[in-house]
Amino acid sequence: MSTLNNLSLFSLSSTLAVPRYDRHAVTHGIVHIGVGGFHRAHEAVYIDDLLNLGKGEGWGICGVGIRPADSAMRDALVPQDCLYTVVTRDAAGDTARVIGAMTQYLFGPDDPESVLETLAALETRIVSLTITEGGYGVDTSPQNVFGILVEALRRRRKRGLPPFTVLSCDNLQSNGDTARAALLGHLRKGDSQLRAWIEANVTFPNCMVDRITPQTTDADRLLVRQEFGVEDAWPVVCEPFLQWIIEDNFANGRPPLELAGAQFTSDVHPYEMMKIRLLNASHSAMGYLGFLAGFEYIHEIIAAPLFFDFIRRLMDEEITPLLAPVPGIDLADYQRTLLTRFANPAIKDQVTRICLDGSSKVPKFLLPSLQEALAAGRSTRLLSLAVAGWMRYLAGLDEKNVPYVLNDPLADRLQPLARESKADPRPLLGQTQIFGDLGESEVLAAEIGGFLLQLYSAGSIATLTDALAREGK
Repeated sequence: MSTLNNLSLFSLSSTLAVPRYDRHAVTHGIVHIGVGGFHRAHEAVYIDDLLNLGKGEGWGICGVGIRPADSAMRDALVPQDCLYTVVTRDAAGDTARVIGAMTQYLFGPDDPESVLETLAALETRIVSLTITEGGYGVDTSPQNVFGILVEALRRRRKRGLPPFTVLSCDNLQSNGDTARAALLGHLRKGDSQLRAWIEANVTFPNCMVDRITPQTTDADRLLVRQEFGVEDAWPVVCEPFLQWIIEDNFANGRPPLELAGAQFTSDVHPYEMMKIRLLNASHSAMGYLGFLAGFEYIHEIIAAPLFFDFIRRLMDEEITPLLAPVPGIDLADYQRTLLTRFANPAIKDQVTRICLDGSSKVPKFLLPSLQEALAAGRSTRLLSLAVAGWMRYLAGLDEKNVPYVLNDPLADRLQPLARESKADPRPLLGQTQIFGDLGESEVLAAEIGGFLLQLYSAGSIATLTDALAREGK
């Protein structure tokens, strides 16, 4: 059994792929804030591929954690020289590789000055982010991600250094535009010159990212230990599929990621709309209803014919007709690919992961399609059922009245409303922060209310069965 670190790489090379480049020669042109499973299975893999090709010079990654909870990632990665294992899994079997693209990890709460100076260093040309959908709110604390970036940019401007590019890799529509608005929102009123410099020089490319990456479990650690002979404190398990569509708009150079399979474009919008409204909306739709039905993993849900039919028809009949054409993509084929990915039995994507932070996800994944369908006079029944599933989930009590933890930034506000109103969706629809003016639609309130009544009285399976039977007539 080999403990993962620089010294053990040579001995590991007989059991799994390891970096083929000299990690000591790698400098970090990228600082990534919010190191989690997705970043380590996505952006870091692309950079690792470039380094293996001999094309990633100057583009290594320095990982940064700014939350106290990030100490767990520090404690896992630092003793391993920031190396970790990525295991791709599908029905055909498992393959593993050691990723070496991250060469340093900084823990902000212990040494915030080191984080700021690293961000302000000449070598840093891109700052990438995975801070979750909820990380872009207006929080003016200087320890907020964007408060930190503002201070780093202030130092760069004062020293006459070029800016860095801010590259959001979060699962948000127009994530670059969102990051720009969040950063500018952290400027003080007296920062007019800094604002002008940032607006003129800093770029915020939009991008679309995709790879299903479940949370790491002890079973995953055991798998890496037993199958590949590696003692890894925090491996990552993911599906084989990998996609990154990036707006080619960088302020201070960029790595040639197209050599590693990324796609650069002048307009990310059609691709992100496709992904958010088909993949992410489907995840949410099956996640809440599947949880209520007692499923633990996504592949178990989609293996049930009832749910397979629900998701297939939701995509095909209510969402895809609202999408604009996507260059180079056959949407029917994309939907089939999604169903295959959802059904991957080796991934074991936890339903609880999909259900996290619904108040941030539902407004982005489901509600835009619902609003457009209502405006166009199209059917909204399956979309409404998906939203009703989330509202029923918000109660924090399953169909046997057993409580569960509601992991949502607005749980304290939404859970009491869900429990008190039950089959009446209007108190929740009245939360304009989430629903905007959708709450004013009496048609929508009646449709969701009917589903909620069924969900409380008959359960999710019976409600879904009835909805599909009625929709098919």
